[in-house]
Amino acid sequence: MRRPGGSSLRRAARGFTLIEVVVALVVMAVMSVMAWRAVSALTTSREHNEAAMERAETLQTLMRQWELDLREVQDSGVVPSALAFDGATLRMTRRRETGLQLVAWQLRDGRLSRWESAPVVNRDDLQDAWFRSQQLSAEELRAMPGLDGVLGWQMFFFRGNAWSNAQSSGELVPQDPAASSPTGPNAPKQRVAVPQGVRMRLQFGEGSGYRGELVREVAVESNGS
Repeated sequence: MRRPGGSSLRRAARGFTLIEVVVALVVMAVMSVMAWRAVSALTTSREHNEAAMERAETLQTLMRQWELDLREVQDSGVVPSALAFDGATLRMTRRRETGLQLVAWQLRDGRLSRWESAPVVNRDDLQDAWFRSQQLSAEELRAMPGLDGVLGWQMFFFRGNAWSNAQSSGELVPQDPAASSPTGPNAPKQRVAVPQGVRMRLQFGEGSGYRGELVREVAVESNGS
């Protein structure tokens, strides 16, 4: 007489076959790969988000500084103009608590950088700072706060109740005799008036992390104009 369940007990005692073990290992391997890919995708997404946030923060910080510089423009009557753009660099004199400061924003090799002089209180030092801003090396600019991935930029000044290219001739106004300006028979009798506003357009390159074009318009609140 056969005891019921004998064959089932023998199969259970025999254990898993080689095929069953291989199938189980394959399933576990597939699940491990899927889990690894999910973790990798999550990590990559987090890294991309962190990089995007860092780029956005860098851009916002620089634009706040840009607006602050322009709102503090001070016409000294010493350097050629309180605001001057040559296509690559925008130079400006701005007021500080301890004197005047020369600030230069320059686009070079795809990087928009900001350089500033120490505040000065006399004419010669301000003129030296102006000339110094024209001799900045690439190494110096890389060490300054900046924004990478900028393909190009355009600058417009608001003057005469209209926007015009910043490199076009501006309105001339009489030189202030009280200003700390050069004296003598060859001293200029007129100077370029400070514009009422500045419009900047930044074009970003591929792979920069920024899209399209950025436009900033800032009203210039100049003293001494």
